[in-house]
Amino acid sequence: MNERFKRIHIIVLDSVGIGEATDAAKYGDEGCDTLGHTGEAMNGLLIPHLAKLGLSNIRPENPIQGVPVQQKPFAYYTKMHEISAGKDSMDGHWEMMGLPVTTPLHTFPNGFPDELIGKIEAFSGRRIIWNKPASGTEIIKKFGERQMKTGELIVYTSGDSVLQIAAHEAVIPLEELYKICDYARKLTINEPYHLGRVIARPYIGDSAPTFERTANRRDLTLVPPKSTVLDFLQHAGLDTLAVGKINDIFSGQGISEGWHTISNEDGMNHFIRLLDRDFHGLSFTNLVDFDAKYGHRRQPVLFGRALESFDRQLGEALPKLNANDLLMITADHGNDPGFRGTDHTREFVPLLVYSPSFTIGRALPVRQTFADIGATVAANFNTEKPEVGESFLNALN
Repeated sequence: MNERFKRIHIIVLDSVGIGEATDAAKYGDEGCDTLGHTGEAMNGLLIPHLAKLGLSNIRPENPIQGVPVQQKPFAYYTKMHEISAGKDSMDGHWEMMGLPVTTPLHTFPNGFPDELIGKIEAFSGRRIIWNKPASGTEIIKKFGERQMKTGELIVYTSGDSVLQIAAHEAVIPLEELYKICDYARKLTINEPYHLGRVIARPYIGDSAPTFERTANRRDLTLVPPKSTVLDFLQHAGLDTLAVGKINDIFSGQGISEGWHTISNEDGMNHFIRLLDRDFHGLSFTNLVDFDAKYGHRRQPVLFGRALESFDRQLGEALPKLNANDLLMITADHGNDPGFRGTDHTREFVPLLVYSPSFTIGRALPVRQTFADIGATVAANFNTEKPEVGESFLNALN
């Protein structure tokens, strides 16, 4: 069977949900709506390229403010429901590649046990402070100056299955911070901790008002316990190109080349350069600023401006696509900047599917799992199919 597309591109707008999922109440997230609340805060979003693809067509009964429903959308459009037990980036991305996380990972709303903290302190030779849930930007404002004086490690968590370690780059060199995080990762792979991620969170600045987290963040995730669609593609000799934190999320498994990025803009510039490259397979891009800089900090206007900036760069990318390209734009979870708290929100995510070969876009059925993306990629390249997910390749006329 011949391939329909030579290159498939997935862009994940990290945390850009499109309204509460059917099981939002289970997570305490009733009423969340990342795109809806962002559009309201902006008094209308100026995202003409996403609009033309059909973003508001996904929910025509409640269109995103400033984003008109299209009579002739360019893309196929729908929304997807997550079946993974959590609402973390790892869960969402793994599910897209056919590996839902069905067993809940552990969270630590009261902080990590003394035994674990003691081991990290003994290994690092540094004392740990805080050890509770926190906003990353707020915690370095609170303890950053102290950390610079004492050399302690700021350990914190969130509503996700994550242990984060913050340290000033001038006080604890990156190499040392990464080594400590790698040790913490080894301790927390299995029970009794079974954590999804350990994240190194370096920052710079002279005092609390100027502290800023840097792009030297590193996510140490679990290694996927089974093969994903990325592995299937790689085994078939196809290119698997990862932009942003994709490489970290999959622990490098199934990825032929990967590039860390420092911002959404940098990520899109990498993606645009890849469009000039004659490769055969998949490019997979994550744009994390929506989540890390604006969602968790509950800043809907800045979130909206980031969407508008992405849309402008999307306008640069679209003309570089050819008839053998398929572009999918989606998200891994929600993180409603207009919602209570600072954690991810359980939402549907948008799915826009575009190729210049399409004559007109139309609605796809609501996808019951993110894994339909991976199933579609596998079907196109005639590789082994994931156990979960239903391809929509044949619906793209």
